[in-house]
Amino acid sequence: MKEITTDAIPKCFDKWCSNFDNLFKTKAQKRGFRNYIYGLMGDSERKNLQQISDNYIDVSYSSLRRFLVLSKWDDSKINERRLQLMSKCRQTKPRRNFSIIIDDSGHKKSGNFTAGIGRQYIGEIGKTDNGVVIVTSYLYDGVRSLPLDFCLYQHANSLEGGKEDPDYKKKPEIAIELVDKCLSRNMKPDEIRIDCGYGNNSNFIKQL
Repeated sequence: MKEITTDAIPKCFDKWCSNFDNLFKTKAQKRGFRNYIYGLMGDSERKNLQQISDNYIDVSYSSLRRFLVLSKWDDSKINERRLQLMSKCRQTKPRRNFSIIIDDSGHKKSGNFTAGIGRQYIGEIGKTDNGVVIVTSYLYDGVRSLPLDFCLYQHANSLEGGKEDPDYKKKPEIAIELVDKCLSRNMKPDEIRIDCGYGNNSNFIKQL
């Protein structure tokens, strides 16, 4: 049963979200951004759109889907703004010496309509199954670990042209792009920490 309204969202959360307002064009987009982020931070075990909309009286599945799927906004600009805010905040500002951690995260998922889905190794269950994989980069300064960037790995089976498809990239290729993003922000890590799967790729090591 729905018992929570968005009026119950703390004012401090709304103030934080206002840092992103100029990246959206309409009030509906700003509202959708707040509802979705707050839903991800909620107590529900599942974080899909249906569950988020079920948790709040004045949030509908169709409005959340319209915001995420049909509404035009740039997720890369949202992430860059997040990183700018992170660098200005005392609790999240990186120390001078830091490392970049490159890894990937697999998540089991049924069906075949999700981008990048296919039979591949899924880390959360420790075996090959149907799911999606995200290549990630994190900053670690000896005290805290903070997310930087992520990119969906498009499994060959999910692309029309398979491994010959122009959109197909191997995980090490994506990882190099994430390191380049870090350097483009003038963030110069003392070291790059990588999963052993990347360490075994000679082309990746050479480029790194």
